[in-house]
Amino acid sequence: MVIRGSLVFGYLQVQKSELLVREYEAYKAVYCSLCRQMGRDYSLLSRFSLSYDCTFYAMLLMSLSRGCKGFEDGRCRFNPLKKCKYATDEADCLARAAAFSVISAYYKLSDDISDEKFFKRILARLLRPFFGRWRKKAAARYPRLDQAVAEMMTMQAEAEQKDGVSLDEAAHPTAHMTGTVFSLDTDDEMLRRVLYEFGYHIGRWIYLIDAADDLEKDAERGGFNPFKDIDADRLVQYETEVLNQSLARAYEAYNLLTLIDFKGILDNMLLYGFPAKQNQVINKDPEEKDEQKSI
Repeated sequence: MVIRGSLVFGYLQVQKSELLVREYEAYKAVYCSLCRQMGRDYSLLSRFSLSYDCTFYAMLLMSLSRGCKGFEDGRCRFNPLKKCKYATDEADCLARAAAFSVISAYYKLSDDISDEKFFKRILARLLRPFFGRWRKKAAARYPRLDQAVAEMMTMQAEAEQKDGVSLDEAAHPTAHMTGTVFSLDTDDEMLRRVLYEFGYHIGRWIYLIDAADDLEKDAERGGFNPFKDIDADRLVQYETEVLNQSLARAYEAYNLLTLIDFKGILDNMLLYGFPAKQNQVINKDPEEKDEQKSI
């Protein structure tokens, strides 16, 4: 079983060229703030599990809670000579996103031990004890986050072992986990339903785009992939259709949310960043570069 359900892959990206300068600076501030939070809560090494996906999660939480009251100047923890800005957080959003990052990374490493090639298995075995300790700390503070990812792992294994599993069945564990995580800790039933729907289709998209990205590798090693039986002459069209469907459903739910802080950035990600990443993966264009490499 190959875990595709944690927010550790880096697919949820902005389209830098379509952002205002101040929006990009705010995005970088949230990214750097999450990096700093992970170092504070866990360790320097835990920062290597930082992803754009969890930055998106942190930004969504901060926008929903209005927890960011501004920005402060500081210096990069990796490069003290580099000045940067950090986003303030008065609503526990960064800590929650940091916990989700290390929890997801722990389960990804556990999966790599059983699924990856020799050297990746060795690396995963070396790293897992560290992430195991951080995962326990994160799970003690946010038990429902850990429960959601753990249940997804079990559901994913069961789905992929079934004969003739459909694409929707394969993507459901990831989608359900992401929907559950997005909708935690709100007492508003309507908001919970909207956030679950939004998270469900974001999670479905993450699972499917990762599957599309890994199709050749999975075919070589005989691993499970929901796209493996699709005819080559219609593969690109089919991948595009199912991924567009998820993005469209996610955007419908997103439009029901009342967001103010970071809305321009989140709009950019839904309308430009995710589709651009999707095109890059499906068309496998080596000339197209990720715009966030400069962060």
